[in-house]
Amino acid sequence: MCIVKLSDKALHFPATTRNRDVIARVLKSYLPKSGNILEIGSGSGEHGVFFSKLFPNLNWQLSDIDPLNLESIKAWIEYEGEQSKNIFTPLIVNASENFFLIRKVSAIICINVLHISPWNVTTGLMRNTGKLLPPGGVLYLYGPYKINGDHTSHSNELFDSSLRSENAQWGVRNLEDICVEAVNNNLVLLKRIEMPANNQSLIFHKKN
Repeated sequence: MCIVKLSDKALHFPATTRNRDVIARVLKSYLPKSGNILEIGSGSGEHGVFFSKLFPNLNWQLSDIDPLNLESIKAWIEYEGEQSKNIFTPLIVNASENFFLIRKVSAIICINVLHISPWNVTTGLMRNTGKLLPPGGVLYLYGPYKINGDHTSHSNELFDSSLRSENAQWGVRNLEDICVEAVNNNLVLLKRIEMPANNQSLIFHKKN
């Protein structure tokens, strides 16, 4: 039996293993049956590769702004071999800037990004999503969020303080502020789902 060694460039984020199954169960209810899925801020690439195997009828476009993460994504794709044939070559994407894709997208997902990036990444994500998604297309966000300006747990409050001490432009975002940006870009919040470890799944869709 031939054993393929995972490249040293392939990063591993433990949180991915912990949350990928519960995220997948939500995605199963909201992703289209076919089409192209764009992941913003793919990180190590572990989420995207895992989802590509669970949803083989969908094509996956992973992306990130960090060169090390892009190398990791490529390494995971190469490691999976034939099982990753529905994943396109990852793209360099800065969500805070306007960007365009060669391929049309049916849905966009963004996991654990908004709280570890400046606010202009959130506004840019909503702006680009409003332009890229077709009517009825889905934007899926996952992570910790404040509701009506309040943290949903003490641990999230401590996490928020830790983030802001590391970078003043980071921090747990307020759901209502995100929804304002969504509405400004023809997107509406369809569903909010409480997830393990005080996280939330937010499902937006593009208005007709």
